[in-house]
This record gives sequence, structure tokens and C-alpha cells, in this order.
Amino acid sequence: MIKLKLIPVLLGLLAAVPAINAAPQYDFIICANVNKGYVIGSKIVTTNGLFRLDENGVWRHFGYNDSTITGAAFDPRDPSVYYTSALNGLWAPLEGSATGRMANSWDMTEGRDVAVDPNSPDDVYVAITDGVAFTNDRGQTIERRDHGLPARGKFTETIEVDRTTAGRVFAGCTAGVYLTDDAGMNWRQVLSTKAQVNDIQQSPHDPAEWIALTDEEGAWISRDRGLTWSLIKDLPVGRAFYNVAFDQTNPQRIAIGSWTYGVQVSEDGGQTWVTRNEGLPENPRAWRVGINPNTGRLYASIYQENLYYSDDFGRTWQADAMEGSLVNRFITVAR
Repeated sequence: MIKLKLIPVLLGLLAAVPAINAAPQYDFIICANVNKGYVIGSKIVTTNGLFRLDENGVWRHFGYNDSTITGAAFDPRDPSVYYTSALNGLWAPLEGSATGRMANSWDMTEGRDVAVDPNSPDDVYVAITDGVAFTNDRGQTIERRDHGLPARGKFTETIEVDRTTAGRVFAGCTAGVYLTDDAGMNWRQVLSTKAQVNDIQQSPHDPAEWIALTDEEGAWISRDRGLTWSLIKDLPVGRAFYNVAFDQTNPQRIAIGSWTYGVQVSEDGGQTWVTRNEGLPENPRAWRVGINPNTGRLYASIYQENLYYSDDFGRTWQADAMEGSLVNRFITVAR
């Protein structure tokens, strides 16, 4: 009788154990430039652009070969539909084409980042060097949406959509962080800086929490949906922070990439930070960091050196791939 009573308990415990070799829930993608030592006019052929990590841990190229790709955003309804930002602007999906087509006009080039609104997936925002561009018809038409951005200081390096609210978007500019609640029709400043804002990210665990990084004025955190911001005092200021990555497998773990300080990590939700560069090249210029959402593995792109990974959140590092590369973006796409 006792044994029979234990059966439901055992079944419950077994159900809680993750399945071995379970299929990944996300695609993990990078935008990479593998052009170290390339000279214009040479016959060297390199492969650049988007790479997807396959089940065997190999980075597989897809899409078009362009060394100037800076970002990519995927349609949540169909991950085979995606947009890329690049030096020549926005590349939008084109039916029957593996590469898409250039969507912008001659006066809206130099795309720095691109974002799709998950709650209104036809709405696509592009960060450009003089503001923000917008399309809602897969790039058939594209327009500027920069009313409220500063006349000076609107170089937009990064753009991020609030996943909880359609039309709520953050733009990182030279003059600070700007917010729109109406799909870019009107912008207002929520954080004033005198240094370029390089990255803005929303926590995957708490949608009210955002982190913004700057060139010379440190890292900032908001816990009220980006309305007010506080300087993260445990991190240094005066040098560039490039990007921030949240660990989707562990809400306590966050990583930041920096040109001067290498890899900075927190394992207590951003309260305290430490440098973890052991095993990386001397004086590592951490161009970008990323965290595999399926495994929690931490990656660091060391500028024109290599892509490295760590399975103990930066305590030790191993070389992975992409020798001579720089990664412009780590991207997570739900399957």
C-alpha cells in the first residue's frame, strides 16, 4: 500500500527532471565580420553576416554575405522572415529570395540596429546615424520617425522594443535614451547623457528592468519600465561599455562587454560586478558578449581575435571559432 502511494510522488519528480537532449527552445545567432587583414581589391573571399549555432555546436552561415551587417530582427510569426541592418541601410524580406532586398532610400543609410515589435510584427524600427526609420509593409515603404529626437545628438546606435506593449520603443542616441509610446511618432528623453548610448536591453525575467550602456558615462539601470534611471555604481566609468546580456536560464546572471575592462559579470542580479578575463587574450577588448539561452554558456567576441566561450560564467575561457572576427550582435530567436 505504501509503495502504491509513492508512485504519484515518483512520477511527479520524474516530470520535473529536464529531458536529456531535449530540443533547444531558441535559435542562437550572431552577426559576424570575419575580415581581419582584408585589403580592398584583394581576391580573398571571406564569409560574413549571420551565423546560426547548430545542434553540434558549429556556427553555420545563412543569408547574404555582407561584412557590414550590424543587426538582425526576426518575425515572431515566422522566424524564416527577418530584417537586417547594414551600412547600406535596411534589408527586408523578399519572397523567393534567400538574401532579401535593400528597402531604404539613399538618404536613410548606415543602419546600426533593427527591431521588430513582437506585439505588432509588421512594425519594424531601424536605428540609423541620424535618427530612426520605420516600415510596416516589409520595407515596401520606409519613413523617418524622429519627432522629439534632438536636432544634435540623434545618432542612434541601438533600438529596442518593449515586449509587453505594442509601439513602446527605446532608442539609444548620442544625447541619451529616448522613449516613444506611439510607434515612433513622438519621442521624449528619459535619460540624458553626453556620451553615446551603445546598448539598451530588457530583462527576460522582469519586463520592468532595463539596462543601458554608454561610451564614457558607465552603465545605467531602470526598474520602472525605463521611466527613471540610476547609475550602476559597482561598475567603472570613463571607458566604453558595448553591450549587455541577460542569462535566460538564470535571473541572477548578467554580463557586459567592454573595450577597456574586458568581460564584467554579475551573479546577483546586478548588485555586484567582477571582472572575468582569465583565459582570454591579454588586455581583452570584449567587443560583444552573449549568453546561449538554451544552455547558459557565456560567449565573448574579442576584437579581431576570436570568439570565446565559458561554461562557468567567465571563470575560465576556451577559444571557440571565428578567428580574426568581431561579432556585432548576439540574437535569440524563439523556435
